[in-house]
Amino acid sequence: MSTVSGKPDRTLVVLLSVIGALVVIALVVVFTAGEPEQLDAGTPEGVVQAYSAAVIDGDEQAAGEYLTAGAFADCEDFDRGPTDNIRVTLISTTERAESADVKVSIITSYGSGPFGADEYETEGVFDLVTDNGIWLIDDAPYELAICPNPKSGS
Repeated sequence: MSTVSGKPDRTLVVLLSVIGALVVIALVVVFTAGEPEQLDAGTPEGVVQAYSAAVIDGDEQAAGEYLTAGAFADCEDFDRGPTDNIRVTLISTTERAESADVKVSIITSYGSGPFGADEYETEGVFDLVTDNGIWLIDDAPYELAICPNPKSGS
């Protein structure tokens, strides 16, 4: 471990330095990888990301800013269920001149067991249109649909 003169062996010092550096790098990766990358709010994907985050956070007013007037007009009251255990992942985007389809994976976690939480995964499609150059959601998957001003059933 040490040489005759009492100085530590260089190999041991280098090895400990490399291990220390790897630990620091691992900690940086773990603590910076928690939040998803924020997409450009001017793109269909960015609009879906912001809308989904607002719905999951329970902020229907903020989510409503991403909807078309038609989405509000066709709105009927329904029970969507809780959104606190939902993850949304982008699958693909098909963008056209005045419309776009954003396909997502919606993963709902519930319960717990000896092997972790149970999960249910579905795929959904957001239909978007442009309104004066701004992307708005015309139709959202059921799990993420909101109805802040439902039509009355009478």
